[in-house]
Amino acid sequence: MKPSLLLVDDNEEILAFLEEELSEQYTVYGCTSGASALNLLAAHSVQLVISDVMMEGMDGFELCRRLKTDKAYSHLPVVLLTAKNSLQAKIEGLELGADAYIEKPFSPAYLQAQVASLLRNRSQLQVYFANSPLAHIGTMAHSRSEAQFLEALNEGIQSRMSDPDFDVEHLAKLMNMSRPTLYRKIKEVSSMTPSELINLTRLKKAAQLMGDGNLKLYEISYQVGFHSQNNFCRNFLKQFGMTPSQFMGQVRGVVE
Repeated sequence: MKPSLLLVDDNEEILAFLEEELSEQYTVYGCTSGASALNLLAAHSVQLVISDVMMEGMDGFELCRRLKTDKAYSHLPVVLLTAKNSLQAKIEGLELGADAYIEKPFSPAYLQAQVASLLRNRSQLQVYFANSPLAHIGTMAHSRSEAQFLEALNEGIQSRMSDPDFDVEHLAKLMNMSRPTLYRKIKEVSSMTPSELINLTRLKKAAQLMGDGNLKLYEISYQVGFHSQNNFCRNFLKQFGMTPSQFMGQVRGVVE
């Protein structure tokens, strides 16, 4: 599936031009105001926002501020487009959390490259986190607010780690978020469902405990919420491409 982008510009000609330039590689949603952008985000899942700065009503700076301070959207990369080429304008955009700041007039190829780079970097960090037994969840964060969300998410799962019945409903209550909002947020940040992330967090905690070397494998299995050691071992092998025994051998080799 194509990644989805949200374009925001009150100049309909520029909006149509950007939609045409980007629609071959991306699913594109367009709107002409900051307020309509917020409404569209509530109805559709997107991976990146491109917004003009100088718009009537809610301008691009205010839209960026609202997105970066709302935990439902703070993970979204934001690219600001503007004719303001002053250093102060650039600083203001970056201080609000913008991920890129592009001056008009700009090359469509440069915009394409910037968008692709932001999405590729996020994808690479997601893959690294998922495939590395000891990689911390914070490695996926691209901003302070995103790091705070991921840390709260991790702490919530860790607090109920030993309960094999801990699921998405319990996690949503701990995070004080609706289940649909939490699902979409986790999916966009990690490319995993909440259930997959809970399972991965259990496996990563097990890897940490195996590295400590103080517990037997069956003790670790139950401590991280698996019903049996065999079930834990199958999950570990499927996720990381190695058995727990092979992982412990690698850890001991590094220590030695």
